[in-house]
Amino acid sequence: MKEIWAVIRRNKLPDTKKALEETGSFAMSIHSVEGRGRQGGVIFREIDPYVPEHYEGVVRVKPTPSRYALAHTLTKAVTYVPKRLLVLVVPDEAVRDVIDALVRVNRTGHPGDGKVFVMPVEDAVRIRTGERGTGAVQ
Repeated sequence: MKEIWAVIRRNKLPDTKKALEETGSFAMSIHSVEGRGRQGGVIFREIDPYVPEHYEGVVRVKPTPSRYALAHTLTKAVTYVPKRLLVLVVPDEAVRDVIDALVRVNRTGHPGDGKVFVMPVEDAVRIRTGERGTGAVQ
């Protein structure tokens, strides 16, 4: 079994859930998170297709300070981008299909598309029945 963490854009969650259901992966935890990557906390978004082409399809949006930065006095405000974190535990044979679905749905080609992390899972136990292993995950 493997645990998969996927950090994705918030607006991609419905399409991602649908794609994962098509792979047979229904069980997941979804968390609201904030973070930053190479974009340094700057949010990029696609422009409406009717905007003139000289904008090159991408607009920089002013970063939003994190809740921590707003609640504390910091010498320099740290900015984070709101994202969704999906956590799944899947059988080894399903890992490739799940990763392919995550990448296919979430790739826009712009900074901030997200990341997928895969980690081994030693065991799982369904508390209600005591069932162990892969059967306890689904």
